[in-house]
Amino acid sequence: MSASSSASTSARPLEQIVFDEWPANVRALFDGSSLADKLGFTASLLSVDANGHVRTSLLSVGELYAPDSRTLCIALWPQARATRAIAQSGRAALSFVCDAAFYQVQLRVAPLPGVAGDDSGLVYLLGSIDTAEAQSVRYARLTGGITFELQGEGSVVLERWERQVEHLKQAAAASSR
Repeated sequence: MSASSSASTSARPLEQIVFDEWPANVRALFDGSSLADKLGFTASLLSVDANGHVRTSLLSVGELYAPDSRTLCIALWPQARATRAIAQSGRAALSFVCDAAFYQVQLRVAPLPGVAGDDSGLVYLLGSIDTAEAQSVRYARLTGGITFELQGEGSVVLERWERQVEHLKQAAAASSR
């Protein structure tokens, strides 16, 4: 992993790490396994539409999968404004909190083909890291970003996410052939 860090002295409370490969802790978060243990995690996917408006989609671990150290597969609903904005620009930014640090990853994004037998109606995208950084401060520990709890039939949603991640894995594998 290529990374650089700034602020190694106590005079500079901000620690910033720049990377072009997923750190091990983030890769584990997006590895598509143990989704039930990762409930509540939310990432914010930002894009800019043709009118210059910022569009946001809030995503869970059931909509994200990192097949390798430099890419991220994303499942989005086709009617989402962010989906249209990403299709136009081919770019997005993913922001999230992981292990007490704030991450922001600039992605170059391209469509992924669907998977045979997938009737979810989702759009699959393949993002590659353009630039990325993580920030933390010594005087405060981030304990979370945007979080959620599943309501009602949470097991149904978790099952859907597991299917979605399996489809992302299949689409990622097919794109690397």
